[in-house]
Amino acid sequence: MEFSLQPDYAKVRERYDAFWNCEIIDRPPVSIILPGKASKQLPPKQYNSWEERWLDIERRAEEMDLSIRSQRFLYDSLPIVWPNLGPEVFSAWCGCGYQYGEHTTWSEPLIHDWERDADKARLNINHPLFRKTIEFTKLLLEYSHGDYIVGMTDLHPGGDHVAALRDPENLALDMIENPEWVSEMLKRSMPDFYAAYGVFYNLLREAGMPITAWTPLVHDGTFGIPSNDFSCMISKAMFDEYFLPGIAQECCFYERSIYHLDGPGALRHLDSLLEIPQLNAIQWVCGAGNEGYARWVKVYQKIQAAHKGIQLFCTLDELDLVFETLRPEGVWFAGIEGIRDEETAKAVVKRIEKWK
Repeated sequence: MEFSLQPDYAKVRERYDAFWNCEIIDRPPVSIILPGKASKQLPPKQYNSWEERWLDIERRAEEMDLSIRSQRFLYDSLPIVWPNLGPEVFSAWCGCGYQYGEHTTWSEPLIHDWERDADKARLNINHPLFRKTIEFTKLLLEYSHGDYIVGMTDLHPGGDHVAALRDPENLALDMIENPEWVSEMLKRSMPDFYAAYGVFYNLLREAGMPITAWTPLVHDGTFGIPSNDFSCMISKAMFDEYFLPGIAQECCFYERSIYHLDGPGALRHLDSLLEIPQLNAIQWVCGAGNEGYARWVKVYQKIQAAHKGIQLFCTLDELDLVFETLRPEGVWFAGIEGIRDEETAKAVVKRIEKWK
């Protein structure tokens, strides 16, 4: 498998394979993307609504193709595009209404009354947005010509899906008043997710693609990014009882997985997540205003002590502290702030190569 925008892909994939196993073959993977030649500018196009703009997949595919070809993917960075139709599109496929803004989308709750509405939440593979996601994926595959990787759309099953079906505030009350309905919906919705995932998995693998998504990691088999942003609203005990089993099951479904742990409010669940044997890595997102590697050293050390991989963002000034406080095995430098030219990038990678 070769991609012209990452000509060293075979070696890069070896480094990521080692990352998944908390090992290194020569050094940790390092993702550095720099601007390349200026891309062709498409003529402006007017739309009557944000929905019309989001669903103009022909225009969006062309824009994405031009954008990715205007970047330089250095060292272990991966040239990836994916058919983004918003973070709750899976819930839309299952019956939720869908709204479009300039930069994001959001779903409208489907379940207003559990007894009356629960059976409405079913995957519809003939839903216009499901068919549109397939068309979008195929378009990107056509544009790629094998020059870059095409990934899956953003899928949020489990707790985030049930929160979309119900509305997060209502779901928080349900955890006290209707936990049996929540538990039943969590179990009932996962086969729909696996079915939807399988459609896109097969489409991409048949096109010769590795599997990836909005987090730029790759694997030749099943890969996913479990998450539960709703978890910041509930206790550890409640999370462990109702949501952790489903997350563990999802991790068993994937051959490789990285959990999206979003915000300080979700940190109370880290210990529970680290106990999932099949979970490979943690993507810790500290949130705006909470930046700084030094602030989260103990979090990263706990992750590493549990033999899980780490998606790490840091600055040039923080590299020495990273070297002092972590081991190189299982670290992926997903972004190093402050690198603006190839000379700096080369010097940084040389420093990382010496890290033992």
